[in-house]
Amino acid sequence: MARLNRPRTPNPPATPARLPGDVRLMNAVVALVVAGAALSLLVAGAWWLTRAPMFNLRSIEVKGELTRNQLPTLRTHALPELAGNFFSIDLDAARRAFESVPWVRRAVVRRLWPDRLVVQVEEHEVLALWEANEGSQTGFTRLVNTFGEVFEANLADVEDEALPLFTGPEGRAAEALGLWKRLQPAFAGRGQRIQHLAQSGRGSWRAELGKGVVVELGRGTEAEVAERTERFLRTVGTMTAKYRQPFVYADLRHAEGYALKLRGVGTNGPAAGVPGTVPGTPQGARAN
Repeated sequence: MARLNRPRTPNPPATPARLPGDVRLMNAVVALVVAGAALSLLVAGAWWLTRAPMFNLRSIEVKGELTRNQLPTLRTHALPELAGNFFSIDLDAARRAFESVPWVRRAVVRRLWPDRLVVQVEEHEVLALWEANEGSQTGFTRLVNTFGEVFEANLADVEDEALPLFTGPEGRAAEALGLWKRLQPAFAGRGQRIQHLAQSGRGSWRAELGKGVVVELGRGTEAEVAERTERFLRTVGTMTAKYRQPFVYADLRHAEGYALKLRGVGTNGPAAGVPGTVPGTPQGARAN
């Protein structure tokens, strides 16, 4: 007779014995002590790294094209502001120290293992003088770089350079630079140069050329002022050729043309011969 075997029920897993409370407390204390010791070692190691003589900075390598500064000048101004060794030096503070040197526009500082700093320096490339005619810096002469940024440096460094002067409300130097770059090639085509480009508080532009020649450019966007000026320069040659005299004053602030003053020529009548021009302007008239 066949026997039927009932399947065995597996024994439940044994429940691990719970450690006594004092043992658990002792284990926790030991773990805490070990963690504290490891943290102390890390802190001590970091402290040692920040003070170990082997990691003192041995040299600073300066890269970049230097035309206004010399290495001794950079060292004299920046090195006293540097503190720490290879690991502890604040690179952002080091960057600010180099950027505080006159003529330095931008500096990038990085570490080079095991004891060197490398500094990439970009100098300002000056293009013009700047004087604010409104604001807290009114009348104070500064410099404008090729990015339209205003910066301070020793003006004696540029006294032999024929730099144009920009004046206008504070914060408008970049706008003046953009317009000057747009207009100067057109005037250069006539053998003239904008020596002073000024913007009034109401936004009207004036260009002063050599030998006292003044052109009132008026208001508008850069494109509008440039178009008006270029149209004037294309047509003014007709009048100067007719009278064989150069112009000394032009007012472009007219919808249908411009007013003109020629050297040695009266301007009471209409400026005939130039389509779209208006009667002449008395010498000495100024923009508002």
